[in-house]
Amino acid sequence: MYSNSRVVAVIGAAGSGKRMAASVPKQFIKQQGRTILETTVSKFTDCDFVDEVMAVVPPDYVDGCRKLLPGVRIIPGGEERQDSIFAAIRQLDREDPEGDTIVLIHDGVRPFVTQDTIRAVTEKAFEKGAAIAAVHTKDTIRHIDEGTLDRSKLYNVQTPQGFRLSLIREAYEKAFAEKYYGTDDAGLVERMGVVPEVVIGGEENIKITTPRDLRREMRVGTGYDVHRLDPGRKLVLGGVLIPWNKGLLGHSDADVLTHALMDAMLGAAALGDIGKWFPDSSPKYEGISSIILLKKVASLLNDEGYELVNADVTVICQEPKLAGYIQAMRENIAKATGVDMAVISVKATTTEKLGFTGRGEGIAAEAICLIREVPKGGNPGTEA
Repeated sequence: MYSNSRVVAVIGAAGSGKRMAASVPKQFIKQQGRTILETTVSKFTDCDFVDEVMAVVPPDYVDGCRKLLPGVRIIPGGEERQDSIFAAIRQLDREDPEGDTIVLIHDGVRPFVTQDTIRAVTEKAFEKGAAIAAVHTKDTIRHIDEGTLDRSKLYNVQTPQGFRLSLIREAYEKAFAEKYYGTDDAGLVERMGVVPEVVIGGEENIKITTPRDLRREMRVGTGYDVHRLDPGRKLVLGGVLIPWNKGLLGHSDADVLTHALMDAMLGAAALGDIGKWFPDSSPKYEGISSIILLKKVASLLNDEGYELVNADVTVICQEPKLAGYIQAMRENIAKATGVDMAVISVKATTTEKLGFTGRGEGIAAEAICLIREVPKGGNPGTEA
């Protein structure tokens, strides 16, 4: 409630999101473990002055959204945004014929709206009957016929847009009677001669429209590995066989470089380490190529919704000299992880004959990597 007026948020989420070019409508793309729509809805359910949240969704997603959004009234949407929002307004009209309810209409793909903006729009809608969130235009706008426009009078309009139910109901009825379809709710109200109050919103309150608008979670991981040198073994680093009189001792091919990278990638995704996934007690990993295991790690990350952005690996050994093999190592790693070789760095250094690597007893490697979230999603009604 706000000053004894019921406040209802209507989240418009029935669009197909064609410009996103994703496999699902953009409001159902997952970020950091939950859909964009869930995040958007939570901004309103967390407001103590919002009495109810309604979400208008594609008809095929109604059942799934009832499970996804408990406590939220789910309404099947129409062909156009205006049809969808009007479906919610009609339901509210039946419950409040007097039209005193404050209706906050918000885009389902504006998940970064703040509670301060929601409250400010609610206050102005209560006082004036109509209010919108907007930010000052930063770019210079030129009208093709009239030249450069006065930027001080221009705003980029956002949501939420708040209205008395009686006003927005009348605006919608007038628009439909005249077969008029607007681009937002404020435009329908303005056709009645009512100018909504402008509340300064936030620059962060963007509408997610294209892949570039998605904020992807970034994670960093580090890895370190050591293997003892043994005269009876082959030396494999980064999937490259290095001609030398010693090799690294281990259950697999003991590719210390690749092991360090795998641990970095697994660590970044909080998936443990290579010992968890490829235990040296398992016969199936005996002598296996670590590049094969690296492919499996890349697949594990993808299953968790992450992809490798870049990696930097350093091999620490006194000898042999590795400069002539670095390029082939980078190629192998890039191919196994499905990235461009340009984002894979491999270096070699010595310890100036200090320590176990300097004495030629073993080889060490350390790695650091960056991974990012891959937008994923699906119809919540079909998920396991």
